Amino acid sequence: MRITALGGGHGLHATLTAMRYLSRDVTAVVTVADDGGSSGRLRAELGVIPPGDLRMALSALMSAPAALDERSDGPTPLGRSAHELWTTTFQHRFGGRGALAGHPIGNLLLAGLTEVTGNPVAALDELVAVFDIDGRVLPMSAVPLDIEADVSGLESDPRISRCIRGQVAVATTPGKVRRVRLLPTDPPACPEALESIRSADLVVLGPGSWFSSVIPHVLVPEQLTALRDTSARKMLFVNLAPEPGETTGFSVERHLHVLHAHADVLRVDDVVVDAASVPAGRERDHLIRAAELFGARLHVGDLAVPGRHVHDPEKVATLVNQLCEGELSRYAVRAQES
Repeated sequence: MRITALGGGHGLHATLTAMRYLSRDVTAVVTVADDGGSSGRLRAELGVIPPGDLRMALSALMSAPAALDERSDGPTPLGRSAHELWTTTFQHRFGGRGALAGHPIGNLLLAGLTEVTGNPVAALDELVAVFDIDGRVLPMSAVPLDIEADVSGLESDPRISRCIRGQVAVATTPGKVRRVRLLPTDPPACPEALESIRSADLVVLGPGSWFSSVIPHVLVPEQLTALRDTSARKMLFVNLAPEPGETTGFSVERHLHVLHAHADVLRVDDVVVDAASVPAGRERDHLIRAAELFGARLHVGDLAVPGRHVHDPEKVATLVNQLCEGELSRYAVRAQES
């Protein structure tokens, strides 16, 4: 099964780990709007696309389990990657107080290879080849992007919105994010990412920082067209809990409405949520209707690491495997049953 996973940061890392239980042919398409930390510094100094989320995606594929054992009922790693040392090194941040302080080694490798090859996709492909990584990592766009948001609650009049620019600023704003845009407003899509979406058997979007890692994927016009036109099965994974700053106070239903407001032409087959985040009853009925905005069916399952608002990759892989095999009886939610 050819799988393409869209997202960024820790959410995409978890998704890639889950998808690697199911297939060796996994492609990550990663947002490129980060302007903080090491990524922001390298972006400002060198003009490269921010490497941090790309590095995390490479690390996820480098350290992920092998594909699902078809003889088992659930995800069983066929053998761990032999890259533990390099995975740790790739993620290692320099200490001290000098110019290198805070930079992960992987960020520097990506930035250096991008300068040498003159192409971020070529740089990523070279690292995949050097480390013998199954799968591929691609940027959403080959140019660095900026996020701009309309935020309310920062003025005495709650009806007034202020324009906040920059991913870090948007993520940490104390107000309520109403809408986000990418700058430039019509960014060039990565051709290889478009082809990955079009040729996939399964496309997965989310979870992740909703306004900075998930919604940006539908704000690149060519990529939204590819998502609309692909024959792949499309699954949307909603966050387990609101994220402080970006989605404080958001219900699961609100996450769906906000995404739909940014891309009302987007259609998906499955909306997947954790059972604990939406108790059965009226709230779940509303969520069923919200999923129908995308033409999707709602699926609910036990997806979280116990005691944490983090998706468990093995649980996610098991659910996705059952959905793809048509075993929906345990997870499909019907309004008349709620």
